[in-house]
Amino acid sequence: MELLYAITTGVLSASGLYLTLRGRTFPVVVGLTLLSYAVNLFLFSMGGLTSNAPAIIGDSSHYSDPLPQALVLTAIVIGFAMTAFAIILAMRARGDMGNDHVDGRKAEDRGERR
Repeated sequence: MELLYAITTGVLSASGLYLTLRGRTFPVVVGLTLLSYAVNLFLFSMGGLTSNAPAIIGDSSHYSDPLPQALVLTAIVIGFAMTAFAIILAMRARGDMGNDHVDGRKAEDRGERR
């Protein structure tokens, strides 16, 4: 299970980094989202991977650490806000510049037609 978890985190990180380095805004937004998912999985794994264990200390002596789960829940909320901000920023840049390139140059400066 740990190997699959590590491979998933690595694939999400690599895909997110690849998409973030693209020249268009939509792949950048998707890449940032994939990177945030990878970071969430990494944070979740810091508490130790246990199965069939309650998150809250109860009658059971075997439990999972609730702190990484709380951190991941907070990171998910912040990730949604960051994604919404990036989408609105990309839409505004598209409206002002006429293209969706992340270098900030207008379409006329690039030699492209609108």
